[in-house]
Amino acid sequence: MKKNVLTAALLALTISTTSFAQDSTQQKAPAKGIFGKVLEAVTNTSAGTGGSLTNTDIASALKQALTIGIGKGSDQASALDGYFKNPLLKLTFPPEAQKVASTLRQIGLNKQVDQFELSLNRAAEDAAKKAKPVFIKAITSMSIQDAVGILRGEKDAATQYLRRTSGQQLVTEFTPIIDSTLKKNNATKYYSDLVNTYNKVPFVQKANPNLTAYATGKAVDGLFLLVAQEEAKIRENPAARVTDLLKKVFGGK
Repeated sequence: MKKNVLTAALLALTISTTSFAQDSTQQKAPAKGIFGKVLEAVTNTSAGTGGSLTNTDIASALKQALTIGIGKGSDQASALDGYFKNPLLKLTFPPEAQKVASTLRQIGLNKQVDQFELSLNRAAEDAAKKAKPVFIKAITSMSIQDAVGILRGEKDAATQYLRRTSGQQLVTEFTPIIDSTLKKNNATKYYSDLVNTYNKVPFVQKANPNLTAYATGKAVDGLFLLVAQEEAKIRENPAARVTDLLKKVFGGK
């Protein structure tokens, strides 16, 4: 019996669904497929009504799957060119300064603009190295209610949980690193020089955005985009990153 329930739990992690709308108290209603059966088993276990899927089974396996998969996303972001060569993550001029880049390119300063954007992305990649321990802390602090909520939730429920529990800490961790790296890579100087040059162009609206805050926000947003992609992989194919714990819990061993 336990093997069947645990196998169902594996399939619940691999199948993304938005069709579950049944209240957990309606246990006599028709089955809602594998996902619904797992939730029923979780509900029975929590209520002490004879379910064989334990709280430790659910929480430990889910935590390990998330730690492995989302750690991979953090590693990807912090690698060289993790932001710069990913078109979905690449940082460019702040929106309010796009005219700065466009105008400067028109007057032959392509190299300077490119140097600035490269430095901006290097800062994000440096900061992303701090992300993994922040995520691991949030995952290991997950309660059984959090774990069940992720199983029951939308396809990005784990990503939403991590953004809610660790988003502000990432901003706090990233800000000094990005500020330092921007200075180290001369991005602040490049930007200051570029903006000053732009501001000398007649009849343009002067630009002076907060570069560090912009880069930090974009770096964190990009990281959560990778986290969402990794969560999708976990749900679709957790076997690609199995461990002894996952084999024991979800493999019916």
